[in-house]
Amino acid sequence: MEENMEEGQTQKGCFECCIKCLGGIPYASLIATILLYAGVALFCGCGHEALSGTVNILQTYFEMARTAGDTLDVFTMIDIFKYVIYGIAAAFFVYGILLMVEGFFTTGAIKDLYGDFKITTCGRCVSAWFIMLTYLFMLAWLGVTAFTSLPVYMYFNLWTICRNTTLVEGANLCLDLRQFGIVTIGEEKKICTVSENFLRMCESTELNMTFHLFIVALAGAGAAVIAMVHYLMVLSANWAYVKDACRMQKYEDIKSKEEQELHDIHSTRSKERLNAYT
Repeated sequence: MEENMEEGQTQKGCFECCIKCLGGIPYASLIATILLYAGVALFCGCGHEALSGTVNILQTYFEMARTAGDTLDVFTMIDIFKYVIYGIAAAFFVYGILLMVEGFFTTGAIKDLYGDFKITTCGRCVSAWFIMLTYLFMLAWLGVTAFTSLPVYMYFNLWTICRNTTLVEGANLCLDLRQFGIVTIGEEKKICTVSENFLRMCESTELNMTFHLFIVALAGAGAAVIAMVHYLMVLSANWAYVKDACRMQKYEDIKSKEEQELHDIHSTRSKERLNAYT
């Protein structure tokens, strides 16, 4: 009988501990972190593969070659974009972890409104700093989303030309890379529907795959923007709650101090009356 009671108390204690741990998880920050990681993974992974596919298309069908030396050509720019993608992936992996830690920190401070005042003050400062940083990152991701839409537009034009050649017989449509700024005005890198390279490019799966990879990368950048907006809402709410916690703590400190002073005054007067009576 006693063993069953001890077992029941142990199970009850484990259940209460699990409930307490689950209650301390910042679910809003967790959802935003998952959305951020998903968006960054889609943007970085698909963007990297789409850039590699673009290099193959330019070299195979447009017959472009890398410029010797340190000349800044389209291939060098693509390599730079790849390194930028590596940096974005690493930076936002760390930033997502920091935001999750901040979520756990402020959640603990909010739930313990009458705890240590230093905890709530630090949580307030950290929340304010992350609000400013997340706002800047949101603006940056808006720029990245707008920039990613450019190759989507370019590949959509190319895909439309390929589609129109199958619908309209005898149509002579051309795509000149100079109109997109990929090559200089002096270079003529133009491909027309009557050329063999154009027909092979339209029939290959490489063009279709690269086009859809850029679309997914654009969707990933949009998801990262949504995650940043979600983080802004979470951080703003945490900052407001921690601010109220600080005010509540100050009020409780002042109240307890006044009560202690009143108690001391009452004790002093009682002693004076007792001395006067004796």
